[in-house]
Order: sequence, then structure tokens, then C-alpha cells
Amino acid sequence: MAPKEKEKPLHSLFAGATAGAVEAFVTYPTEFVKTRSQFGGKKEPPLTIIRDTLKTKGVKGLYSGCTALVIGNATKAGVRFVSYDHFKQKLADSEGKVSAPRSLLAGLGAGMMEAIFAVTPSETIKTKLIDDSKRPVPQYRGLIHGTTSIVKQEGLSGIYRGLFPVMMRQGANSAIRFTTYTTLKQFVQGTAARPGQQLPSAITFGIGAIAGLVTVYTTMPLECVSISYNLFELCYLSAFTGADVVTHASSVIKTRMQSLEARTQYRNSFHCAYRIFTEEGVLRFWTGTTPRLTRLVLSGGIVFTVYENIIRIIGGRGP
Repeated sequence: MAPKEKEKPLHSLFAGATAGAVEAFVTYPTEFVKTRSQFGGKKEPPLTIIRDTLKTKGVKGLYSGCTALVIGNATKAGVRFVSYDHFKQKLADSEGKVSAPRSLLAGLGAGMMEAIFAVTPSETIKTKLIDDSKRPVPQYRGLIHGTTSIVKQEGLSGIYRGLFPVMMRQGANSAIRFTTYTTLKQFVQGTAARPGQQLPSAITFGIGAIAGLVTVYTTMPLECVSISYNLFELCYLSAFTGADVVTHASSVIKTRMQSLEARTQYRNSFHCAYRIFTEEGVLRFWTGTTPRLTRLVLSGGIVFTVYENIIRIIGGRGP
């Protein structure tokens, strides 16, 4: 059997970037609420954050820092898909097929690439802009001004805080997400007796959403890397309860480490985790769970649906 036709890198890059931008814009309010709820100070429920933001700043307020995430997410998704296709082609057999273990490796490599080139800097800038937006008089006038100010004040290291745990997280996320999506897609196409044919967008959205959910819960043990030793037992127990605490704990720590006051309050991620644990209690690590899960489910469906349709239009194959 002849090898399958290789995906063109520009097709993957363009389709992935477009899908990432659309997903970021549509789901951004959930990201805004999640990030706001994870900052230090008084704990606010998601609905309270939405109500207060709409009251004081209108709908525009829910999109504070959105440009940074849209650009970052577009870059991230573009890098993710083009890297995945590259690694997948390198790991394919003589017939162009990729086994599940090799798909996991391809996804792992893709996730690490996106962490380095897009996720870490864009998330850091987004977090600082959201943190700044809650001040009576924000110091940053927008994405460009905010980015240049951060680099001037903290250097390039200021936008690369937490790189290693982000690489581990994104590598695991992409490995599981791509493998789950590809496996489910092939299964549905096989049972529907339509191998190689384009699935309806509704089915693609559903498969992508399921892949997002599977990613959350199967990567929990790996997230223990970014949690302090004092929280180890909590991480261990959560793996058996099915809770999202481990993944979310690292998210809370990451948000705190990327906030405006991080340099003066925390020595490193472990110190940050220790302070949250001892000063605010274990439950603080659960803040923002609902909006985070909402976004993960929606993002999986949106990204793969948009990507598949663009690839179909421009003549590619899809993941």
C-alpha cells in the first residue's frame, strides 16, 4: 500500500492558527473569570466576577487581555498542529500509519514546542493584563504597551515564568488530546462505514469535546510535577477521587506566579504553593474549576471542528 500523502506544513499552520484564534475569542470570558478567581485576596464566585465586571466595565471588561490570548492561542495551535504532523510523519511506518504509542510521542513533542514558542509568554502576558485590569487605574494601556513594559521591568525572563511545568503540562495535554481525538475519529468513521470521509461538524465537535474531557482527567498525575512536596498527599488522593484538583492546583500556582505582585511575594513556585496552602487553605486550589472545565470542553470541540473544515476547504487531510 502506498504511503499516505503528507500534510503540507503551511496548511497545518494556517488551519491550526485560525482554529486557535476562533476558540480563544469565543471562550475568552471563561478564561477571564477563571484567572480572576485565582488571584490572591478575597475569593469571588464566577457569577459575582461576571456581574461586577459587567457593571463596572461592561462586556469589554470580560475581554481584558483577550488580544494576548488570541494571538498566543493562534500561534500555539498553529505550532501544535504543524509540529504534530511533522513528528507524526517521522514516526509513521512504511504505509504512513501511526500507532497509538507513536501518536502519543508526536503529541508530546508538539505540546512541548507550543509551550516554548507560544503558551508560556502569552499566558504570562495575559495573566498580568487581567491582574492589572482590576486596578482602579490600570498601568498598561494594551497588549503592546503591556508587553514592552513587562520586558523592560523584568527582562525576557518576565514572560517565561514557569516554563518547565508548562512544557510538561502542554506535552501531556497534546499527547492525550491528539491520540484520543484520532482514535475516536477512526472508530466513528469505521462504524459509520465511511473511512476517509469528512465527518459532520456536529460529530467532530462532539469528538473534540470528549478529547478535551479525557485530557483533563488522564493528565492529572503528571501535574504533580508542579505541586509542592507539602501537597503531595493531596495530589495522590485526588487521582483516586476523580477530582480536577491536581491539574487545577498547578493552574492556580501558575496564575499567582504570573501576577503583578509575584516578584515581591513568592521566591518560586514551591514557595507560592506553600503560602497558598498554609495561608489560604486547601480549598483555594479549587478556585476557577467550573469556568476552566467549561472552556476545555468547548475548546476541544471548536478547535478540531474549525481545523477540520479549513483543512477540507484548502485540500488537506486533517489529523
